[in-house]
Amino acid sequence: MFQLLKGSKFTKEIIKTLIIMNSYKMKMSLVNLSGANDKQKDLLMLTKKENRMIPNMYQAMVNSPGLLDSYMHGYKKFRIESGFTSTEQEVVLLTISAENSCSYCMAAHSMLADTVSKVPLEVTESIRNHTKISDDKLRGLSGFVSTMVNKRGLPDENEVQAFLNLGYTEGNILDVILAISVKTISNYTNHVFKTELDTVFKAREWSGYKVSRSIFNFFRSLV
Repeated sequence: MFQLLKGSKFTKEIIKTLIIMNSYKMKMSLVNLSGANDKQKDLLMLTKKENRMIPNMYQAMVNSPGLLDSYMHGYKKFRIESGFTSTEQEVVLLTISAENSCSYCMAAHSMLADTVSKVPLEVTESIRNHTKISDDKLRGLSGFVSTMVNKRGLPDENEVQAFLNLGYTEGNILDVILAISVKTISNYTNHVFKTELDTVFKAREWSGYKVSRSIFNFFRSLV
């Protein structure tokens, strides 16, 4: 049975889950306004102004002010200056977060997809559940982003050409790289802090990791 699973997407998800389950948790605390130094306070106040709240993820990042500042700057540049529509932007960010198994960002961007970017629910759910996106262009976009993440920015000629054939440009490849860099900051921060999901995002909590963990525990019980 285990031989049949070898090399499959299922097996890769189980391996990711095993890594997450055994990963390190930071001992640093989240930083709130009352305990922040001047640099941290400036960033947290700006976060509150722009988001009308200070998400737990930002309170984790601000332990390193340069990290949060870089994230906020890059994220804003991607949103404002990338050549993608708001729906395409969310598809890019959701795909990266799914590939990196970041449950916090999956929940947050699913909520944004529903309420701000107006991504069709079927598209969001397909990314969340690792199923086929019905829209050809968005499916191709998500697939290319997955390739860029999993191949560490080394797509082959055919993969790039398929992306360009959808109407995207080489400039959009750089937009994807920007998004990956930004999401690497947030996804990895959430990994090491095991960031608790804010109440506002809990309606879109991502079960992908939990399901994989349950499946892994089932197979472990058979050994």
